Amino acid sequence: MFRLDGKIAIVTGGAGYFGKPISAALAEAGAQVIIGSRDKKHFQSYSDDLRLKGWKAEGIVLDLSNEISIEKFVKKVRQKYGSVDILVNNAVTREGMKDLENLNKADIENTQLVNTTGLMMLTKHVVKIMRLQKSGNIINISSIQGAVGPNFPVYGETGMSSPVNYTYEKWGMVGFTKWLANYYGKFNIRANCISPGGYGPGIVENKTKEEFIENYKRLTPLGRFAGDDDIKGPVIFLASEASSFITGQNLMVDGGWTSW
Repeated sequence: MFRLDGKIAIVTGGAGYFGKPISAALAEAGAQVIIGSRDKKHFQSYSDDLRLKGWKAEGIVLDLSNEISIEKFVKKVRQKYGSVDILVNNAVTREGMKDLENLNKADIENTQLVNTTGLMMLTKHVVKIMRLQKSGNIINISSIQGAVGPNFPVYGETGMSSPVNYTYEKWGMVGFTKWLANYYGKFNIRANCISPGGYGPGIVENKTKEEFIENYKRLTPLGRFAGDDDIKGPVIFLASEASSFITGQNLMVDGGWTSW
């Protein structure tokens, strides 16, 4: 039930942050993975790594801030593979992420161009294919910041913060997921969301963030950050037939952070 052999899976931002373990998990489960990213050199290198393991992966240029790029990307995928079974909306830009009083109109527009508009436009073009084939699976990668309000004291005196537009957009992603599930369920298209907590790689080795690290661990029931493998299982579960009667849900992958 957890195998994805023969499935065609798109992962936006599939060679970065959460994208790498997501792409690896889908490929290991048997899917043909298409990594969509602006960074051609980066996604080519990572797709090569996956293929060296005997898995099926390739990268195709995708700029979520450009609708023409989105249309070309979806057209290339469909022409080559004939279908799209799984779409993982993982890509995110943090350009323009600020606190409210330091935010200007351009900052808001820059982040939403990718994180909101781009995500919706890509989903629009992919869901047309899924609707015709009467099957499909959409997984949106949100955040604990899309389920609870930011705990600002956790940052202490580190100078770190949680940008207002990040919270705004991640809450919107959860709502968008539920809309997709309710609207397209009759076409056998499922839509679910994964909301990860703090992600260890890139954080724990930064000594300037020690206060945040200790506060975060103390406030997380499992007492640690998420690692690469922690996102893999939830993605495969939602992408596979193991979750065939689950749609419109937001799965918290946060070590218990939101359970308090």
